[in-house]
Amino acid sequence: MVSFKFLDLPLDLLPVIFDQLSLPRHLRNICLVNKTFQLFATPKLYEQICIHSWHKRGKERVILLFLTLSRYHHLAKHVRRLELRDFPKALANSDGLDIIETVIHGLRNCANLQSCTWTRDGSLDSSILEALQSCHNLQTLEINGHAEGSYDPKLLIRFGDLHSLSLIMPSSSVISVLRPWLQCLRTPLRSLTIVCKTSPILTNAKLELLAPYLSRLEHFHLTGCSRVTQDGIESVLSANEDGIVSLDLEGLSPKFDLSQFTLYCNKTNSLRRLRSITLTVNQQTSLNTWMNEIAALLPATVPLETFQIYSSGAFIEQSPATEQLWSHLLNAHQGHLTRFSIHRMLISLNTIEDVCRRCTKLEQLFVVIEPSSLENLSSCLSLAPNLRVIHINYPLETTQMGNIHILPESDAQKIVDRCGPNVVQFGCNTRVWQVSREALLDQHDAPVVIKRRVMRYQGLDIPEAFLVVRT
Repeated sequence: MVSFKFLDLPLDLLPVIFDQLSLPRHLRNICLVNKTFQLFATPKLYEQICIHSWHKRGKERVILLFLTLSRYHHLAKHVRRLELRDFPKALANSDGLDIIETVIHGLRNCANLQSCTWTRDGSLDSSILEALQSCHNLQTLEINGHAEGSYDPKLLIRFGDLHSLSLIMPSSSVISVLRPWLQCLRTPLRSLTIVCKTSPILTNAKLELLAPYLSRLEHFHLTGCSRVTQDGIESVLSANEDGIVSLDLEGLSPKFDLSQFTLYCNKTNSLRRLRSITLTVNQQTSLNTWMNEIAALLPATVPLETFQIYSSGAFIEQSPATEQLWSHLLNAHQGHLTRFSIHRMLISLNTIEDVCRRCTKLEQLFVVIEPSSLENLSSCLSLAPNLRVIHINYPLETTQMGNIHILPESDAQKIVDRCGPNVVQFGCNTRVWQVSREALLDQHDAPVVIKRRVMRYQGLDIPEAFLVVRT
């Protein structure tokens, strides 16, 4: 029998193997094996860099990161995505090190940077924006839009190659430069996200001024823009040439008239390419009316794949109105729904069973159920063979009255064991597990079965379930 060593693997397989490693420390250890492993693992290690608020020693991480990027150009060139959701507001010089200059130098070295996220309020300044403008491959920008006392909004106009733009809590000065900014883009924007906190800054009139420069927009997401009604959304859709693909309308004006918006969309066929929609429940409209209007907005002619809805106000109990909407969605879209996401709204096990049984392409399921229903949930989930990500939340009153149910890992394992073969992530309330796979060997070291095991979530990205409710 010919012996085989791991080091005998064809080099072409190494990137495929390294792609299975999610933690930077694992890739770092791979780099220490030998020069060949280092050659293939180093680009993967630096390709995506994320710093979140829950990371320990965040300030120290930032300084060490930019020291590396500023001193080692050959490493900085591998950075494609830089995500800084936590960044010190004040970086004082220490030990003779000019930290701001180090950050700027590090950014300038990231010649192949394609996506940058910098969202902490007060941490972005004009010099950092100017440094990012030297990254000529930058196409995706997500920044905190509160410019006062931090940076000159006019500098934003110099980002001329963007395809995707996200503004978090923008100030009026940033909104005012949006029109000239969009005019200066070399190609029309494909994705625009504006996240406010019940802010009146963005209005229908301002959207009407922006609309002519959003003709190729595919992804349009507004959150917390309390002065925007259906008129502002219609102005953007009317200028769209190809049809919107993803639409998020969260926490907009209480005067938003969904029935009028539905009439407009049906008349103009504006949602002919719509694949994804996120909506919130208008607390000023009766639940029965709002659910019926959503059903009318999303007929079978819309190629919907992702449906998300949540209540931004009071928790909504299970009712005939909500059950009727779920039934309509299944009848109209069961053949192509891949994600079904319901938050702050109770849903019955019968509906979950229908979703899992009828939506043959379902990959992601986020729902709210009573803790007592968890035991019977597994039989529903087992009906969805393509399910990859599951997240369960309990009703708000269950956690707000001191009756906090924390799902033991052993119970999570039991649920995952009954799910289809493709599950990679399971969560309940604030806990998230990833699903690893281990080959069990027989006495001849031949694999006989693949065993799944839940383990603490270790991915770089924030789990999707925590990104839905934003208002």
